[in-house]
Amino acid sequence: MSKSTTNLYLRFPVLRRIEHLIMLLSFTTLGLTGLPQKYPESSPGAFVLNILGGIETLRLIHRSAAIVMMFGTAYHILVMGYSVFVLRDQMSMLPTIQDAKDGIQALLYNIGIVKTYPQMGRYTFEEKLEYWAFAWGAAVMGATGFFMWNPITATQYLPGQFVPAAKAAHGGEAVLAVLAIIIWHMYGVHIKRFNKAMWTGTQTEHEMLHEHPLELADIKAGIADRRPDAATLRKRKLFYYPIAAIVTVVMLGGIFGFINAEETALTTITPLTETEIYVPQTPQP
Repeated sequence: MSKSTTNLYLRFPVLRRIEHLIMLLSFTTLGLTGLPQKYPESSPGAFVLNILGGIETLRLIHRSAAIVMMFGTAYHILVMGYSVFVLRDQMSMLPTIQDAKDGIQALLYNIGIVKTYPQMGRYTFEEKLEYWAFAWGAAVMGATGFFMWNPITATQYLPGQFVPAAKAAHGGEAVLAVLAIIIWHMYGVHIKRFNKAMWTGTQTEHEMLHEHPLELADIKAGIADRRPDAATLRKRKLFYYPIAAIVTVVMLGGIFGFINAEETALTTITPLTETEIYVPQTPQP
């Protein structure tokens, strides 16, 4: 076996992989329990409803998965803050003009107009698109989910028309997100070439050379991962931790308020199908 195949480069530490797994499970659960609520009369929707014991159980699971995703998002914000403000890692997930150029070159390569595939760094333009699409989707789903979870609280500040509008947007964004995962993510990460980095945490030199050659060049040049000295790191932590604590309290308060603002729409009232609408007081001849 060649050296380029055996050399391994760490891309994702264990905590990042656990974070990915939690978000994966919560997203999958949200999709499996949310789409049957959007399409309850379809055969798959009715099947899931029956398997889980009805709409109440389905909603309970859906909301529990939403809570897990909210905590996962809050954790991700804190981790990113530590990475940027304490470790001073490069904000390599931010989109740039070069990403647009890489996307155009990749398109031209795929249709045979140019002969070379773009050389990319820590994250490819596809990975950045997926990341920010997920961030956008999480924001939209969170905002519209609040309207449906707490309609009375929401309509104290905004017109009532926002509730059905939120329902339509929530369902539409859910369909878009699920299709994006099935079509874009599954093909690019699992079918086109199976990328195991988010499971094993590492990639071989051959994989890095193929997918992230610019990052590999930085690693070999010794400029990819420069950590500050202990004294500088200590000072930055003393500055970051109090801010992170305040942000954590605010986010936890927001999640608590999201969940407990009201009890409206948490149960489904059984239709009064067997109740007589009008009963005369005296017998009629």
